[in-house]
Amino acid sequence: MGDKLVQTNLANTLQLIADQGPDAFYKGPIAKTIVEASQKNGGLLQLSDFAQYKTREIRPLSCQYRGYLVETAPPPSGGGIALCEILDILSGYDMKALGLHTAPALQREIEAMRHAYSDRRSLGDPAFVHNPTQHLLDPAYAAQVRAHIPTDHAVPSASLTEGEATPEKHETTQFSVIDKNGLAISTTYTLNGWFGAKVIGGNTGFFLNDEMDDFSSKPGVPNMFGIVGSKANAIAPGKTPLSSMSPTIVSKNGKPVLIIGSPGGSRIPTIVLSVILGVVDYGLDIQQAIDLPRLHQQWLPEPVEVEAGALTPEVQSTLEHEGYSFAPHAPWGMPEGILVGGPKLGEKGDARYYGGFDRRHEGGGATGQ
Repeated sequence: MGDKLVQTNLANTLQLIADQGPDAFYKGPIAKTIVEASQKNGGLLQLSDFAQYKTREIRPLSCQYRGYLVETAPPPSGGGIALCEILDILSGYDMKALGLHTAPALQREIEAMRHAYSDRRSLGDPAFVHNPTQHLLDPAYAAQVRAHIPTDHAVPSASLTEGEATPEKHETTQFSVIDKNGLAISTTYTLNGWFGAKVIGGNTGFFLNDEMDDFSSKPGVPNMFGIVGSKANAIAPGKTPLSSMSPTIVSKNGKPVLIIGSPGGSRIPTIVLSVILGVVDYGLDIQQAIDLPRLHQQWLPEPVEVEAGALTPEVQSTLEHEGYSFAPHAPWGMPEGILVGGPKLGEKGDARYYGGFDRRHEGGGATGQ
């Protein structure tokens, strides 16, 4: 505490971008510096890799939940499809009646997560592969999944086939913003692992990412987050790897009511899910929903990861009797959210916007003016 870090090289890089615009990064001195550092250390980067890069604008993925429009990240993020598939499955249950973090409610959440993460295996960059998005988000498919989810015992992950009904890294940043006109943005960006590739791009002052790990470098083998991928997410020139980022805006009648997103690696969709369920189904305010203890199941590995306080002894005993196993885990995620109109969904408040941030970790915050 109290140490001062002066990032002169990073400041110089940002000044170059401010003065010269995007070309400073993609075609100018910054690209040249990174390429020289890469090639000096045996890397493969070339100036043409930067000069030829194009940003793609892709329409958000959308689904409905309890009468609300949920808009989130489309492929090449697999997070939005996972989130919407889970919501589609849970929409057929009365989660409020089942009760917050009761054994029946959590059993259904876990199985919805398991099916969605199993289906995630078939996804990849839409510029290279066909993603079965329409099928996975079809209400009829969600109904088929529900019909095959038992309510009294666990489904073995090995029994699931994608598309059929039958350790966190903190180098991701989330910010949720809404202005006085109601224009909202939810943004997630990442280096992937701790300090990315742990390599500074020459004298640029910033770390290079290690997003290559988000590809299925060897289909069927888990990456650093334990996610098992398929050939659809195999490495190819010009291809974007599948991620779990799920920046999300929930709206009603064309107006945003909830802006949410989080870091958390493969757990991002279930972090966002927890907040949405807390606000929409259980009537929590945004801070209470973010504070909820979390659990996570991603098809493989089999055990359900849980934060302290997510399960009462009675609930854990019931679920273990039904065949579930649990892996205690240190707190994860750092969602940042905004609720519009009142302290709780559908309530009128003294303020227009209500912010919430994750108090599990330092660095978050909510502010307005």
